[in-house]
Amino acid sequence: MNTNILLIEDDPAVARSLQDGLTRDGGYPVTWKASGAEGIRYAREQNPHLIILDVRLPDGSGFDFCRQMRQLGLRQPILMLTVQRDETDKVLGLEMGADDYVTKPYSLRELLSRVRAQLRRAYGELSSADADLLHAGDLVIDRGRGQVWRNNQLILLTPTEFRLLVYLAQHPNQALSRTQILDAVWGYDADVDSERAVNVHIRRLREKVELEPSNPTLIMTVPSLGYRLVS
Repeated sequence: MNTNILLIEDDPAVARSLQDGLTRDGGYPVTWKASGAEGIRYAREQNPHLIILDVRLPDGSGFDFCRQMRQLGLRQPILMLTVQRDETDKVLGLEMGADDYVTKPYSLRELLSRVRAQLRRAYGELSSADADLLHAGDLVIDRGRGQVWRNNQLILLTPTEFRLLVYLAQHPNQALSRTQILDAVWGYDADVDSERAVNVHIRRLREKVELEPSNPTLIMTVPSLGYRLVS
């Protein structure tokens, strides 16, 4: 796959460094846009495979642009760059539809690892020729096409939400810990922030697949452990 990455970053020095590093060490062509509006325009026209989005942009907040992209139907992985170590900012990014985040300062190695993980999960094992269908309640999950349907109506999920639902559906009625979910869906070691990220994505997933998100009947909470999908 000839992967195209969109970088939305207002600092030219940071952007050039990331372009050079991702191309040299990762082999990824990177298109740079310096504002959120330019980035959204490019994403709609060119449909890049992955978007790296800075939180602080000259024409608005990266959180708002992330939400706009999801509202426009852009489903590719979004990885947010933030200088904030505040947990609130991290959770907010995930609530706006981001799939992952990296906190500045970060190493190129860490960023590449996150990029590769997102691309592998979005276009690799879950987008292979394996078109077997999974069923979760009245949902039909098509792993080959990366789609979820209810009564012939398509439900739009982000790549991370889709991976999360697939993993739960592959283990029906089984109580899964947040650590297990993190390892299977994100692929990195759990910490407090990471486990809370699971909670955020579960909440967003419920909003899309539960008939009554405030009273879920499909994805249930297992107190002090994690979650269970009811078959």
